[in-house]
Amino acid sequence: MSMTVREFRAYDAEGAAAVLRAAIPFLVVTPEAMVWALDHVAAAARQRILVGERDGQIVARGEIGLAYESPEPGQANANIYVHPQHRGHGLGTRLLRAAEEYLAAQGATAVYSWVLDEPAHLAFAAAHGYRPSRSAHFLRLDLTQETLPPLVPAPAGVELRSAADFANDPRPLFGLDAETTADEPGDVAARLDDYDDWLRTTWAHPCLDHELTTVAVEHGVPVAFTAARTDGRTRYMSGMTGTARAHRGRGLARLVKSHSLHRAAAAGYTEAFTGNDTENAPMLAVNKSFGYEVCAREVRHVRTLG
Repeated sequence: MSMTVREFRAYDAEGAAAVLRAAIPFLVVTPEAMVWALDHVAAAARQRILVGERDGQIVARGEIGLAYESPEPGQANANIYVHPQHRGHGLGTRLLRAAEEYLAAQGATAVYSWVLDEPAHLAFAAAHGYRPSRSAHFLRLDLTQETLPPLVPAPAGVELRSAADFANDPRPLFGLDAETTADEPGDVAARLDDYDDWLRTTWAHPCLDHELTTVAVEHGVPVAFTAARTDGRTRYMSGMTGTARAHRGRGLARLVKSHSLHRAAAAGYTEAFTGNDTENAPMLAVNKSFGYEVCAREVRHVRTLG
């Protein structure tokens, strides 16, 4: 039995996507998006995708990079996944070692990693020097059942639009995304301050569905949004939902999610997924009001390098 770890190439996309779908079946993953990311990821991220092969078959995948949007230098991410049928042979350890060596060479001092809240995964993280930090839920909603609550009506003066309506000038959405991202719960702060980078890595992402991404606008200004990512087939995922600080507490997050979900179901999507930090009580309440159910839990881990 031979095992190798190497850098991802475009022709690995189908195999790498299959690993991710098997290991984390709660995400929107497409081979096309993986290939696209090779040319569109921000240079400052120093991002790399690694693949692990067993007897010539891709059975593991690692995505690593610097958290370049963090105001604190030296923060990095390494998320390692091994196909469930190929665990226990040491390939995950090889991938993690390669990831840490690469990140250390890029100046990383702390590596964060999401780990499924299951005994084997937690034990692997602990054995490699990672300590638990915070947790998050994956939630799933069946869109094939006629169980979605009725559409939430828009308050007076609030207009609903799609991201496609901002195609000629998406900068107002960038401003709203930057404000809400800064307030998102997490152990690594993020600051969006580069519009061109946002256009290249977020707005142009092939999984971002501009028609289903829904925006609440008041007096011509976007005040809330939910970003929809889809695989173009059956899966819909909420990439981010946020409300401008001055407009929170008005139910606008629930409004935009309601309209986006109804439109996704009408478009033929059968499963909706989202993720929530376990401390983000307002969004957890919003998602549960639509019928989302927790389907898995992750624990963020961190290890200090050096």
